[in-house]
Amino acid sequence: MEFKIGDLVTRNSYNNDMVFVIIGIEDDNYILKGVNIRLYADSPKEDLKKCENEETVEKEDEFLERVKLDINLNRDDYFYLPGKILHIDGDHDYLSRCLKYYEKANIWAKGILESEENISYRIRELLEEYNPNIIVITGHDAYYRKKGDIKNLDSYKNSANFVKAIKEARKYEKSHEKLIVIAGACQSNYEELIKAGANFASSPKRVNIHALDPAIIATKMSLSDVTKNIDLKGILENTKYGANGMGGVITKGTMHVGYPR
Repeated sequence: MEFKIGDLVTRNSYNNDMVFVIIGIEDDNYILKGVNIRLYADSPKEDLKKCENEETVEKEDEFLERVKLDINLNRDDYFYLPGKILHIDGDHDYLSRCLKYYEKANIWAKGILESEENISYRIRELLEEYNPNIIVITGHDAYYRKKGDIKNLDSYKNSANFVKAIKEARKYEKSHEKLIVIAGACQSNYEELIKAGANFASSPKRVNIHALDPAIIATKMSLSDVTKNIDLKGILENTKYGANGMGGVITKGTMHVGYPR
């Protein structure tokens, strides 16, 4: 079977458990990107299987059905001011999907496309320009077992870059409640991202995360009351892989409530 750029495929060696799109071909090696999972991979032609049945591609609506926003912003005599989100992403496709998710939730969000290695150099100017309540720092990452210990930042594709960006954000605002930082991607070094100052980070069990996981947490934080501690476990349960993929610290929300409407 012949494959071309744009085809949806799965990998036989991984029991066809994940759907990818072919984004490049180098000789007989195919460059793949997860359709729903923030993951780059490569594969020889003989390991690929074309995804002919669209039903095998995970539908976002099915996944997001259980992600309830828990609040009706048009109720009673009060008015609501959700927290503002600045979302910096290393992947254009995933960024676009996250921005659509924020729009559906009626939340103000600004999306910035920037390579993971450059985020730390731009983050302060972006924070000063947009003054968000919540910042998302994401893109792609991976843990390479062959490179060394799981605790070593050098063993990861972009965890060190995320750590640098988080530290720059914390130089701008030290308080975990005045600026909510959500950082990481697939298999990121969770412990180091939290130590650097993230409120939420991936990935406690070094698993892959869904493309929308950072946006789901950001949305939940945007719509959580600024006077109350969040339901940390409840928020994490709304992500694709729960506490295996994302973790965080208890803090207050970012939404202000006013009266009258």
